[in-house]
Amino acid sequence: MTAIAAITGAASGIGLATARRLLGEGWTVIAIDISENQLAAARETLSNYADRLVTLVCDVASPAQVELVFAQIKSRHSTINALICCAGVLRLGSLESMPVEEFDLVFNVNTRGPWLCARAALPLLKPAAAAGQVARIVLLSSIAALRPKIGGGAYAGSKAALSQLTRVLAVECAGSGVLVNAIAPGTVDTPMIHAVSNPAQTGQYRPSGASPLGRVAMPDDVASVIWFLLGDDARYITGTTIPVDGGTIAAFVPPASGG
Repeated sequence: MTAIAAITGAASGIGLATARRLLGEGWTVIAIDISENQLAAARETLSNYADRLVTLVCDVASPAQVELVFAQIKSRHSTINALICCAGVLRLGSLESMPVEEFDLVFNVNTRGPWLCARAALPLLKPAAAAGQVARIVLLSSIAALRPKIGGGAYAGSKAALSQLTRVLAVECAGSGVLVNAIAPGTVDTPMIHAVSNPAQTGQYRPSGASPLGRVAMPDDVASVIWFLLGDDARYITGTTIPVDGGTIAAFVPPASGG
């Protein structure tokens, strides 16, 4: 039987790379994103896998839309084997000056969205686990949850909260056999990072940049760790946040001296 994964934020960046990896490994992918236009582009990019790819539009910050989308999934599939939450937003600014609506957006998408999706997906994941199949939840946190930055306080707070939800949800789900983990990438070459790479527009905030390994991550680097967490080799891993950052937070690297 073909394994099935629901992936949020699947139209670009890490979500798209993960969809491509799973499709290449023979999985069926339900690609969920807020942008119909980007989903259409993703369908074109992944056209070789059209028979195993379903795309659904959803704003993960909306409880009604999340419930509707997972009802649609349930109408097609009695179980799924993985929920992978990659949808996220980044809004910058000091905590003192950030507009309330931007703060709320960051937490609604980055923290509440994965919780809403996990809550809706568990009735499909638990029967898979009971049948002896893979049943995994992977949430996309950030190294910002472990090392926050000036100018990115709301984002860091949302990801730290998500990592804590991961821990508690993992223990709540342990008895049912559903494993729950989070990934904490450093700087990844994605559209979201490109959008905040201009110092003239980002104030004090800076992406972490090249890691001690000498480069930023590519989306496939993160998708590979997600793939590991879906496999049998990760059968005893739950409730953790795994940094995928090339050593960025392992130790402080002083900036090069000028002149």
